[in-house]
Amino acid sequence: MTHATSPNTSRYPNVSVSGSIKLGQFLKLAGLVEDGAEARIAIQSGDVMVNGATEMRRGHHLSGGDVVVVDRPSGQVGAIVEQVGPED
Repeated sequence: MTHATSPNTSRYPNVSVSGSIKLGQFLKLAGLVEDGAEARIAIQSGDVMVNGATEMRRGHHLSGGDVVVVDRPSGQVGAIVEQVGPED
């Protein structure tokens, strides 16, 4: 399943995940934030989008093809969820 939100999504790398993953975990895995505290702050501040919609739940479960973007002062960074194993 692919959730491309714009032609610019191809600029984001695919990050492989095995099984299901929560948004906060994915932000750390993909290197979009430094740690869990930074993930929490970014999400609570409304700076994280999943498939073009602001996501305020750190525990939101992601699916293969989801596009995750973080607004930073230096610009947007993002990654695409690449499901390589079965979802839980």
